[in-house]
Order: sequence, then structure tokens, then C-alpha cells
Amino acid sequence: MLDSAAPQLVVNARLLLFSWLPADPDAVAALVPDGLRPRPDRQVFLCQYVVDDESQTSGFGAYSLTYLGVSLVGMDPPEGDVPGGWWTHYLASSPRVREYAAVRGVPVSAGQTSVNVRGEQLTAETRVDGRPLIRTVARVGDTGHVIRSGHHRYVTARDGELISADYPYVAEPVAPFEIESVEFLVPEHPVYPLRPANPLTIGWGFYSPRVSFAYPAGPHALDGTPVAEPA
Repeated sequence: MLDSAAPQLVVNARLLLFSWLPADPDAVAALVPDGLRPRPDRQVFLCQYVVDDESQTSGFGAYSLTYLGVSLVGMDPPEGDVPGGWWTHYLASSPRVREYAAVRGVPVSAGQTSVNVRGEQLTAETRVDGRPLIRTVARVGDTGHVIRSGHHRYVTARDGELISADYPYVAEPVAPFEIESVEFLVPEHPVYPLRPANPLTIGWGFYSPRVSFAYPAGPHALDGTPVAEPA
């Protein structure tokens, strides 16, 4: 059984991460709990990634994942170039990953993600119960000598307490990179309020065929006080 208190390492994931301005800013703000502040522009972030082989993880095995959330004010990580965020949805293909994340307060559910590149076109698709839920199309180039690294900070709620953790990462982004379209395909699904505005306005983002990152031990309360590890 996977130790829910242990940190976990993932290497060489194929990962797409970016943000946009939403079609319904008020609906986005309503997803953020008291004690946190969304950005004034209500920026939303999306990550779609695939870990192809169990040899790429310290304990998760192969899996795919899509997560979404709302960017926050005053929650930036100590070393990173994107704002901290509140996770609203976390759709993982692996029961092991879902169980590990759930005890850390992550809003988990089941879903499958694919990331495919043909020529200069990347298509990332998230499915739930076999039905397409989110589809992203981007124009991508090749990796070069640029390395992107730092931390991403994500906030969750566990036992009524808001907690945060900093996730270190190292990525080899491609260039050029341009998001061409983002489709939310199921209006009745809970992710739909996060859909992007039309015209699409992208905040920041990258795609990399090789991203390594860690799920750290030692989550903290928002004031920096360490909290107990999940049982």
C-alpha cells in the first residue's frame, strides 16, 4: 500500500499547463472558499498530463491526470513564476493517485487524459466515463536548451482547514508554443463554470514532453504553521 504521508517523485511526464480568463468570472469566484482571494481577473488554470510508464514514478505507477483551479492573490510560492492556486477539480486515472491525493484534501474524481502531438499540433483531451469533457489544441515546437524550474503552490481544504504545499518542478518547455482552442464539452459537468471567455485570452503557460516534479511531504497551514501528515 502507498504511504499517504510519503513524498512522491514523477519524472519525464508529458505535461501541458496554462491559464485563461473565464467566461463567467462570478461563477469562478464562487468556487473559492472564504479565507482565499481570487485574482481580480478571476484567472483559471488547467493542467493535462500523462505519465506513460511506472518506471517514471516512485510509487504512483503509470497514470494520467487533469486538474483545474483558480489563481489566487497573496499565495505565490517562494520560487516560481505563476501565482498559487486553489484546486477545484482533480481528475486522475489511477485509484492509487486518487487515494493519495484525497487524504491531502484534493477534490479528486476519476478521469482519463491523453496528450498527443502530430507535427506541430498538440491535442490534449480529458474524458470522464469515456465521454470527452475538455479538449485543448495547441501549436508546439521543439525543446531547446531552456530549462524552466521552480515551485507551484496549491491550496486544499482538509478537515475544515485550508492547507498549502509547494510542488518543485523542472521542465524542458517547447518553443514556439501557442494555445489555439480550449473546449468545455459538457455543460452539465461541474467543471463548466471554469470555461474560458470568447475570445480566448491566455495568461501564461507551457508544454513540455519532459517535466519532473514532486508531491512534497509537510503541508502547511496558510500562516506557515506545519500541519499533521495525513493518516
